Amino acid sequence: MILAPASRRVLLPSLLLCGMLDANAEVYDGLPPPRSLQSAQTDYTLWLTLSVNGRNDGSVVPVRVQGTHYLLDATVLRRNQIKLAATLSGAQDVTTMPQVTARYDSVQQVLQLQVPDSWLPKQMLSDRQNAPYQAISSPGMLLNYDAYSVKSADTSSYSAIWLEQRFFSASGYLSNTGSWRQYWQANSNNDGREGYLRYDTTWKYSDVDRMLSYQLGDVISNSLSWSNSVRLGGLRISRSFAVRPDLVTYPMLNWSGTAAVPGSVDVFINGYKASSNSLNAGPWTLTSTPYINGAGEATLVTTDALGRQVETSIPFYVSNQLLRSGLSDFDFSAGALRQNYGIHSADYDAAAVSGFYRYGLNDHLTLALQGEGREGLARTGVGADMAVARLGTLSLSASQSQAGGRGQQYSAGYSWYAPSFSLSVSHVQRSSGFSDLSVYNTSATLSRRAEQATLSLAPFGRWAGTFGLGYFDITAHDSTRTRLANLSWSHGLWGSSSLHLTLNKTLGEHGMAAQLQLLVPFDQAGSLSLSSQRDSAGETAQTVSYSRAAPAAGGVGFNLAASQNNDGYQQADLTWKNRYAVLSGGTYGSSGDRTQWFDASGALIWMDGALFASSKINDAFIVVSTSGYSGIPVRYENQLLGNTDSGGHLLVPWVSAWYPAKLTIDPLNLPADINTPLVEQRVSVREASGALVNFPLRKTRPLLVTLVDSQHHPLPPGTLVTETQSGQTTPMGYGGQAWFEDVPEHSVIAVSLLGGQCRHALALTGEQAQFIVGPLVCGMADKSENQK
Repeated sequence: MILAPASRRVLLPSLLLCGMLDANAEVYDGLPPPRSLQSAQTDYTLWLTLSVNGRNDGSVVPVRVQGTHYLLDATVLRRNQIKLAATLSGAQDVTTMPQVTARYDSVQQVLQLQVPDSWLPKQMLSDRQNAPYQAISSPGMLLNYDAYSVKSADTSSYSAIWLEQRFFSASGYLSNTGSWRQYWQANSNNDGREGYLRYDTTWKYSDVDRMLSYQLGDVISNSLSWSNSVRLGGLRISRSFAVRPDLVTYPMLNWSGTAAVPGSVDVFINGYKASSNSLNAGPWTLTSTPYINGAGEATLVTTDALGRQVETSIPFYVSNQLLRSGLSDFDFSAGALRQNYGIHSADYDAAAVSGFYRYGLNDHLTLALQGEGREGLARTGVGADMAVARLGTLSLSASQSQAGGRGQQYSAGYSWYAPSFSLSVSHVQRSSGFSDLSVYNTSATLSRRAEQATLSLAPFGRWAGTFGLGYFDITAHDSTRTRLANLSWSHGLWGSSSLHLTLNKTLGEHGMAAQLQLLVPFDQAGSLSLSSQRDSAGETAQTVSYSRAAPAAGGVGFNLAASQNNDGYQQADLTWKNRYAVLSGGTYGSSGDRTQWFDASGALIWMDGALFASSKINDAFIVVSTSGYSGIPVRYENQLLGNTDSGGHLLVPWVSAWYPAKLTIDPLNLPADINTPLVEQRVSVREASGALVNFPLRKTRPLLVTLVDSQHHPLPPGTLVTETQSGQTTPMGYGGQAWFEDVPEHSVIAVSLLGGQCRHALALTGEQAQFIVGPLVCGMADKSENQK
């Protein structure tokens, strides 16, 4: 290689320098160690995610690092359950805190803190809905009817119709019920009652927030297991738990534990999964509400982040007779006692008052007070329901009445329920002078003593069936005694078929009644029943029947039956259920004595300016409105009900009051110019009322415009296009196209370009599902306004 002179001058000093370095190589035989980060910078700030016992709150916080010490603001520490003195503020060193361990994960950029579990907040877990939905009621009117006509060969022939007029709004509902009867063929057995007979006229309003119900008019007082209800014309104020279907009134199951790391807990009740909840590290309490009354076994399965599981089985006993701790129930009724109900329309006696109060003292004891009175009668009583550990429920009561003379009533009861065994016994003892409102000043009397015991068990599992035993012993006011005993047995056979045996015996009398029945269902095709009966007099009969219930969504049902006995009894009827009414008719009887009947029931509803016909409305209903658009599919709890009618309505006649139900519409078949901002709603309806659920549909004027430059090339994607009249701005898509959901009839499209602004005025007239305009030219220097 030949070097240029200049290169030689540079190379020579370099070689000399290398020689000098080589001469001293024994001194510099390695590289010096690098300066450590700590020696370079011992006080700095990192932005890290904070994790406490494995729980990450998701936020990034500043962490000041001083050597091996980590300092965080006191506010951040308190937010993550680190215990600090109230006077501390500013940056705090977590590495010097007692019982706190800190570790920095540089890969995940997380500062991990480990603290005692007792520092962490207690987690309250529940499988219940936290808050109720606000129930609604829209103004409207309803007429329920049930018309019945019967024609018999040797008895009365008549027609009758039961009617209910109901008016409802957000202020409650007003209901009036009654019936009209007309005889067409009379005989000596007729009671002679014809014309209209009123039953009840009542206004009712329920306060959801306070769980109270107010009634005016004809009311029925509530009662306890050891008292009786009466009919009054007056006022009733009562606790109403029905307005809160999310509320559990009886003591719930509670389990507590501590999670060292985040995980989950699953609850199984009698082998069936009841709930699943996520857990953070720390103590937790789980409140579970199995739909069971009696004994059972709960299995808790906890799973940590690594998938390790711990299974714990706990026996329990749930009694729905009790009120949970701190919960109260009451009923107060006052007015005039009603007599001859169902015979006279308005037969009211003297004033009376009745009421009770129950309170859950704790989860094991519920106390009760009861009182009632009228002129010449006063009655008071106390009672208690007690949970006897996991051994069942004990109920006790004592009452005293004053009606000319004093009388006492004492009652005791015990119950224990389990999946394969249940037992219930009760005893009521009354003195001869005891009385209450239900029998005062009437010919009716209370029994002197009443005892009953029922037992149900499946001792050998499903293969041997279920046995039931019952004993009833009643001593009437005149000391006559009646004792009844019954035995029942049921056993599942193939598929859903079953065999049933029932024996009934009146103790002290000859003879015994018995029945053996075989039930064979055929899914939707109906069911077959074969039975043989024997009464206490020794008369026997064999019956065969085949029936099919009318489908809930509409259709035909029927019932055919024949009995082989002395009379040769036969019956046949047919039912047709449709969206407007339920029609049924048939015949029954024996040879020479047959009866024909016909029944029609349904409802007429006026709401939202429209009249609807449907099957009878027993509770609540919903009218779905789609703003006048017809043919839109409507679903109730994911079940297709049908399409809206020509007025844009659809009636849902069988809604459960207070239950938050999901309603959805399917807008896929609507034209593109119909806007549907809302396709799903969850609605709760007040009792005996109707709700108008509106899905707002709006006709729009969609616009698809194509814009090109002066060379007729599409404007670049992402270019902002504005409709100036409505203020809408949208980015340009591919092909120079921009789409607007709704624009006015006279629109102005504006595009800002480097050379200025392009504007086009559009006149969008006529009816179109979508207006397609263009291509419109927007030159780089086009500042004029073009007309379209």
